Amino acid sequence: MPRSNATAGIGGADTRPPLAIGIALSRLLPKTSEAGLKTAHFSKPGLAVALLAPQLLILLFFFFIPSYKALSLAFVQVDPFGAREIFVGFANFAQLLGSPDYRQSVFFTLWFTVIQAVVTIALALLFAFATDFVIRGRGLYKSVILMPYAIAPVISGVLWAFLFNPAVGPLAQFIQSLGIPWDPNRRPFDAQLLVIVASVWKHICYDYIFLVAALLAVPQSLLEAAKLDGARPVRRFFTISLPLVTPTIFFLMVMNVVYGLFETFGIIDAVTRGGPAGATNTLVYKVYQDGFVQLNLGSSAAQSVILMIIAILFTVLQFRALERRVNYQV
Repeated sequence: MPRSNATAGIGGADTRPPLAIGIALSRLLPKTSEAGLKTAHFSKPGLAVALLAPQLLILLFFFFIPSYKALSLAFVQVDPFGAREIFVGFANFAQLLGSPDYRQSVFFTLWFTVIQAVVTIALALLFAFATDFVIRGRGLYKSVILMPYAIAPVISGVLWAFLFNPAVGPLAQFIQSLGIPWDPNRRPFDAQLLVIVASVWKHICYDYIFLVAALLAVPQSLLEAAKLDGARPVRRFFTISLPLVTPTIFFLMVMNVVYGLFETFGIIDAVTRGGPAGATNTLVYKVYQDGFVQLNLGSSAAQSVILMIIAILFTVLQFRALERRVNYQV
């Protein structure tokens, strides 16, 4: 009998209809969810558990257990050797909120975090914008900006402490030669300014990487159209590039706040150790001072809980106030 047109090919070779081939291939490809994401189905649930186990164990031992321990210690008083615990309820929190030193630490941490985040993003934007205008030595330009990322925070703090040391620091002696009094060991404002400068210098490379990548993703057609209309580079940056990189700026603002609250410990410990007179004693450094130096574990745990609440409030406020102004579409 003659074969049908659907199954007969040139020279009598059998061929399958294109629809059948597409169905066969689709069965071999990973299935996707309604959101377009690939989904994986495991015939044996034990394999899925084994793949998730390393990450779950890391979260268990380095997040959930320490969080539970800090929360439980916040409501007790513990002797320095940990042999006896006395439940005191909210007495640790009440003592902290009534302490002038702690309120000063909270105030300094808040404005230090905001200023550090804003200055870091502003300078990183400036350097990222200037990257396209560096004709010679662009590789060296990028290397110099990214160099602080390879330096440990403690080493960075030691470097800045030496440069601005009032006795032997070259930059400190230059400032004093201009007739400006400078002594971060005695003057609180000088110490606070030095900590901000060191923190910004250490983190600016992180923001620079993301902003350069975001600016490279801006459609060149829009920039060329604006250039034909007579817009200069600065105007093109503020009217076209900056609105399109707002998602990256929003992400960096959240990350810079986290950096200011938690990751500046090494710099402060190396530069000022919280001094003079507690002027640079941030919340995370005060947790260390009270818990590991003065061995007041109950107060230190209560401070860590308050610090976590402040970080959550900062993040929520940023999402409420800034995300609505973020443009995710070109």
